[in-house]
Amino acid sequence: MKATILVQRVFGFSFLAFGLNGFVHFIPHMGMRNAALEFFLGLAATGYMLPLLYMTQATAGALLLVSFYVPLGLAMLAPIIVNIVLFHIFLAPAGLPLALMLLSFEVSLAWSYREAFIPMLQPYAIPDQVEIVDSEPAPETPRQHPAPI
Repeated sequence: MKATILVQRVFGFSFLAFGLNGFVHFIPHMGMRNAALEFFLGLAATGYMLPLLYMTQATAGALLLVSFYVPLGLAMLAPIIVNIVLFHIFLAPAGLPLALMLLSFEVSLAWSYREAFIPMLQPYAIPDQVEIVDSEPAPETPRQHPAPI
C-alpha cells in the first residue's frame, strides 16, 4: 500500500511538473533529432494540440498527486503514455528508459485500482433506463360507468 502511494505521488508529480512546464518553461529543453523535432513542430503547428496535452498532463498529475479521482487520472494519462513510449521507440531512443519507467508506473497503478476499471471494461454496456415522468398530470378521462340493468 505504501509503495502504491509513493508511485502514485511520484507519477502524479512528474506529470504535473511536465504539464506545467509546457506553459511556464522551467525545465531546460533537450535537443531533439530531426524526426523527433519535426513531430514536435507538427504538434505545435496545430495551435491546440500542445496546450491540450500540457493541460491534460497537469490535470491528471494533480489528481494523482492529491489522490482525487485517481482512476480518471490514470485513464487520462494512458494514451499519453502510449504515445510517449512509441515516440521514444521510433524517434528518440535515448529517452526510452524513462518512458518505460512511466509505463511501468501506469500499469502498476492501473493494476492497484483495477476494481475501478471493471465497469468501464464491460463488452456490452447498457445505459440506465430512466423513467420519464410528466410534470403535469394527464387530464382525467371521463369514466364510463356500466349501464344500469
